[in-house]
Amino acid sequence: MYNSMSQGSLRGRVLLGLFGSLLSASAGAFVGQYVPPALYMPIWLAMIIMVIVASFVRRRPVSWTFVTIFTLLSGMTLTPILMMYTQMIGVRMVEEALLVTTGAFGVTAFIASRKNADFSFLRSFLSVGLFVLIGLMIVNMIFPMGSAMTLGYTYLGIAVFVGYMLFDVNRLTRYGAMPEQIPGIVLSLYLDFINLFLFILQLFGLNVRSRN
Repeated sequence: MYNSMSQGSLRGRVLLGLFGSLLSASAGAFVGQYVPPALYMPIWLAMIIMVIVASFVRRRPVSWTFVTIFTLLSGMTLTPILMMYTQMIGVRMVEEALLVTTGAFGVTAFIASRKNADFSFLRSFLSVGLFVLIGLMIVNMIFPMGSAMTLGYTYLGIAVFVGYMLFDVNRLTRYGAMPEQIPGIVLSLYLDFINLFLFILQLFGLNVRSRN
């Protein structure tokens, strides 16, 4: 158990960092409107390299500079996705998807922050779920999934990233963190949030398509 920071101070810094990372992603999404489409793939590759590097140097915590650059690039790659869904379901529903994601984060964070709760058992299930999602995504590139399969894939994605929110917030509550670990925690929560938002957007898009 880390005792260097009180729970209140730790949560405050993590939430402030998460808010800052979402602002950085928003700035990236704005800049992304002016990025040539040919650069999206290099940006994706840069993000993948950053994630791999961060994974291989786990003993050295990531910096706030790393988090800022990563979320800025992430926001740029979100631009074409947001534009597609804006045209498909409208600005209002995109905003509603963001509100639903924020609400889901708030509820899961509240549940996971209870000191008597222990969601460590989710680790293996979440790892399997994530590998299944990646596998289905690759299969879909070769053999496009039908509507029923796509809906199942979407619900699985929502469940997996709600689970990751529970797991990450609960781990923070139970074990705390040193100040230098906060950027890495913020980055994990940012990825949970953004991936959940994208799956909720996909669910909204599927619902609109099914009504037409």
